[in-house]
Amino acid sequence: MAEINLLDRLPPVKRNVAQRAADKTPEDRAIAKRFDRDFFDGERRHGYGGYRYDGRWIPVAQRMAEHYQLAPDAKILDVGCAKGFLMADFKQVLPAATVRGIDVSAYAREQAHAGMNAFMDLGSAERLPYPDHSFDLVVSINSIHNLPLEQCKQSLREIQRVSRAHKFITVDAWRSEEEHQRLLQWILTAETYLPVDEWVSLFAEVGYAGDYWWFIP
Repeated sequence: MAEINLLDRLPPVKRNVAQRAADKTPEDRAIAKRFDRDFFDGERRHGYGGYRYDGRWIPVAQRMAEHYQLAPDAKILDVGCAKGFLMADFKQVLPAATVRGIDVSAYAREQAHAGMNAFMDLGSAERLPYPDHSFDLVVSINSIHNLPLEQCKQSLREIQRVSRAHKFITVDAWRSEEEHQRLLQWILTAETYLPVDEWVSLFAEVGYAGDYWWFIP
């Protein structure tokens, strides 16, 4: 288990945290948490404001393949895969790989990129419908923190269970009170967000032995 940023090849993003805080309402959060068209392709205050493929995940897929020394025919699972962008980019990097994704959003599956819907399942991270030790790599980017605490814990147990080798997750977190306040201003769908030391303790509690990184706006 290691703290490592495997998303460091993503282009930098400027976030207007103060504007998000000023605009966000409880109704906006409720709409966002439906994870339907409004979240992915509706107004920015409800989510992404347009979640479209631009190739930015190809360097991330390459980074993970190199870091974990994945075999050409590796089996990879993306938990919270949205429209399957990272899945498609893993296939570009490792054409012989088997990719699978799972997401709660039927809309994301319907709108999946490059035919990835054929390899996507509808479901939640705390109940992964796969046998033990099914995948060489399981990734979950900014997803499991959308679950309440106990379900989030169970999702970590599930990620551990279905992996036979490598795991990498990112979750909402903070290292200082300033970062904590910025996160509170930013979050739209997250239910579980903790300081980094509490996350690390939680990983140990549930037996998660994979790698991790933080989303800190």
